[in-house]
Amino acid sequence: MKRQFSLLIIFFLAVSTSVWGQKTIKDIQSFNSIHDHLRVFDPSATQIGGYLGTKISLVIERRIKAEEPSYLVEPFRHKEETRLWQTEFWGKWMLSAAAAYNYTHDSGIMSLMEKGVKELLGTQMPDGYIGNYSDSAQLKQWDIWGQKYTMLGLLAYYDITGDRSALDGAARMADHLMTLVGPGKADIVKTGNYRGMPSSSVLEPIVYLYRHTGNKRYLEFAEYIVSQWETPGGPKLISKALEGVPVAERYPHPEVWWSYENGQKAYEMMSCYDGLLDLYRITGNPDYINAVRMTVSNIIKDEINIAGSGTAFECFYKGAEYQTRPTYHTMETCVTMTWMKLCFNLLKLTGDPLYADQIEKSAYNAMLASLKDDGSEIAKYSPLGGVRHEGEKQCGMDINCCVANGPRAFVMLPSFAVMGFDNDLCINLYGTLKSGITTGGGHRVIVSQESDYPVTGREVINIDPSEAVVFPLALRIPAWSTLTRISVNDSVITEITPGEYKTIRRRWKRGDSIVLELDLRGRLYQQDGQQALLHGPVVLARDTRFNDGALSEAAVVQSKGEELILAPDPDRPSGVWMAFTCPVVLGTDLEGPGGKPRAVHFCDFASAGNTWGEDSRYAVWLPRTLNAMGTDYKGY
Repeated sequence: MKRQFSLLIIFFLAVSTSVWGQKTIKDIQSFNSIHDHLRVFDPSATQIGGYLGTKISLVIERRIKAEEPSYLVEPFRHKEETRLWQTEFWGKWMLSAAAAYNYTHDSGIMSLMEKGVKELLGTQMPDGYIGNYSDSAQLKQWDIWGQKYTMLGLLAYYDITGDRSALDGAARMADHLMTLVGPGKADIVKTGNYRGMPSSSVLEPIVYLYRHTGNKRYLEFAEYIVSQWETPGGPKLISKALEGVPVAERYPHPEVWWSYENGQKAYEMMSCYDGLLDLYRITGNPDYINAVRMTVSNIIKDEINIAGSGTAFECFYKGAEYQTRPTYHTMETCVTMTWMKLCFNLLKLTGDPLYADQIEKSAYNAMLASLKDDGSEIAKYSPLGGVRHEGEKQCGMDINCCVANGPRAFVMLPSFAVMGFDNDLCINLYGTLKSGITTGGGHRVIVSQESDYPVTGREVINIDPSEAVVFPLALRIPAWSTLTRISVNDSVITEITPGEYKTIRRRWKRGDSIVLELDLRGRLYQQDGQQALLHGPVVLARDTRFNDGALSEAAVVQSKGEELILAPDPDRPSGVWMAFTCPVVLGTDLEGPGGKPRAVHFCDFASAGNTWGEDSRYAVWLPRTLNAMGTDYKGY
């Protein structure tokens, strides 16, 4: 394609079809035939304190506000790329900056976004293209993937500011893409990598553009993308899901891992499913949501490990089965973030607390573990044992995909914490929180939570409505909390089921208080002759900073069935959030000094290894010493 031959014609067509007045939220929702079960409040209505809030603030200050937009825009000024992915970094950063601004209303973040958008739009070609690929390389490798993130970033900025230049810029990009891809043109699933999944994930901003503009060409293009998934060579994201084919088995093991033939690429696959849920909201096609729910069920069963992430070399590989084995390049932070985002999308649509439990599991373990203690860096991989370290620099830039993407998981949590539907309130996240929200019935309510959860399980929730009013309030009861107690103003609430929401409907008035006591008894999890310890949603790990023996030494953790005897240890190393001791028999010499239980230290998985050095080598899995006289011996 030679841009110079059709610049003026394409420019005026793009402007005439793509400039739209700002749509209200009601206008945007009017395009949906399926409405969410749970709605998201203004993120700034909820402020998160405590340990988690501190980490979110660190990410905002040291990973989002510290970024220089001009540096991220620079690749767009050069149209020479043929294979790399520099153009994803700007969009990922813009998405995290937009979410951080929505949470904090920090004018400094707004200034950075304004600069980033202005400079980026200054690189837009008259034909609408924003990217860094040469004319002959467009549509190849990661070109459309980068365009996806650019569109998403521009649309996130438009949603905040109503700046029509951002909406128009995204629409002109889509219009240009549609001149090259579609029926009679390039096939979307034959572009880029991994059976077209990276390119196909452009579905998400295309659906957003339809919602914002009402232009049916975008809806038609979205449906085209999905239809191509089922063509020969496509990723079969709907049919294989509905047939129940596990995500790790959808295609043969590729001869060349980083190739078009690899159909197990996790991050890109989940990104496609995220867009499919947005298309489902518009069309109501049941195959769309059923395909996503069945796929997510399989991912939970086969892929997500004890710490709430998975994959190896960024692909599904039956990670839950192999999680006890040391594995190269596991638990990529981009995978963790996208998994949390997909679960959040399903939670909004369905109201199923299964997805909320998954978000909590990932947040307190894999997500927090990716962050260096001082917030200066986000790891690319956070394996279940070893030493954490900085990821490689990518594409000739001082950044990589996970450093750009990881902050999005942290700044998603304020939207997840307290949600609602119509006149309901729904609390998903516990800890130190304060939410000032307006119910669907128009009543102003302040919800204050006082707790050091998940260090301890006692949560005091104060309800302060502007006036006495009847509404249902739902509390998420984690699936692991088998003995949960709830009282309202000292009146005991009964019929509490783990893994469900407990809805309390009453006339709420100022001064009402809920006491929620979650079951934080330690739990022992065993698999393949290995042991792991859990404290509520938190995975525990050994860390060399405790100086209590070799991490690899065989052990028998003392427990009563699956219940552990955990004792909080306030004397913990610097940078460790929570620490416990548990009685453990170490080694194989029953007659020697190690033959009796001794107190061994454990800390939360996120703190383990957070110096990113040999001084904090860590391990989640402990090899269990075999007892040939015991029931764990299967040799006879």
